[in-house]
Amino acid sequence: MDNNINENLRMASVSRATNETNISLSFGVDGTGISEMETDVPFLNHMLDLFTKHGQFDLKVKATGDIEIDDHHTVEDIGICLGQTIQEALGDKRGIKRYASVFVPMDEALAQVIIDVSNRPHFEYRAEYPSSQVGSFSTELVHEFLWKLALEARITLHVIVHYGQNTHHMIEAVFKALGRALDEATSIDPRVTGVPSTKGVL
Repeated sequence: MDNNINENLRMASVSRATNETNISLSFGVDGTGISEMETDVPFLNHMLDLFTKHGQFDLKVKATGDIEIDDHHTVEDIGICLGQTIQEALGDKRGIKRYASVFVPMDEALAQVIIDVSNRPHFEYRAEYPSSQVGSFSTELVHEFLWKLALEARITLHVIVHYGQNTHHMIEAVFKALGRALDEATSIDPRVTGVPSTKGVL
């Protein structure tokens, strides 16, 4: 695995090659909502594009994987890589707001994402979807992606889908809320001096 970080711009990149996937990913916290998605999983491309646009990040992903088996390894490993770049790009986390709670509606669906950029990875997920598939995409992979992202980004992440009838809408609300919550939690608060923790470190 090859990592690269630019602390001044809060950007990082990672390359990950295994027997199952080959991924190159770069992430910029202080972006303009630009995404370049080139993966074998079209629905994930769409969700990551929403995440990037609504979080005002910059994200570039190029990934291939063993989708002839299923999408699992590709989705999981992209979550790992995105989490790693978030962790690296944030550096010592000086001046960030740290916490965020965001509700996002998508037509009849309502999702909530709560984040603590805590350096203590934890994931809670409350979602029941009407369908197990969106096109060829398995909805159980949403959990897999978010869990690995939280683990590698070392954040506390709670995701709640309060209600909805359309599975696509419900998952879309999650990714939009994730983008907005991560944007808020990682934004710089001029009132914060040092790291936002009584421990003095995150």
